[in-house]
Amino acid sequence: MSERVTLELPDDLAQRARATAAEVQRPFEEVLVDWLRGMVLEPPVESLPDDQVLALCDLQIDTEQQEALTDLLARNQEGMLGEPERERLDEMMRTYRRGLVRKAQALHTAVKRGLRSRLN
Repeated sequence: MSERVTLELPDDLAQRARATAAEVQRPFEEVLVDWLRGMVLEPPVESLPDDQVLALCDLQIDTEQQEALTDLLARNQEGMLGEPERERLDEMMRTYRRGLVRKAQALHTAVKRGLRSRLN
């Protein structure tokens, strides 16, 4: 089920969405829906309440994921990964990097809000 909505977009946003749509060869509307979905699933850190910002500050990769990542990285160094494992490693690294970026944003936000002291 879906709902039709009419939006008036600022020119710069519409241009970026159209450029992205052309680049990925997808309809303009689908790109906008993906962007909105991304904002809901992973809202900007600055918009989160204090408790969620602090939780992100303390975010750690769980032991099982760390072990799997370490194993894949070691096997990759030795040239022992097949294509499915290489794809899994790439996905794990993307997820890990996204987590690091969100953690850094959370730390920045926490310092700005006075929830954490500044790191030196």
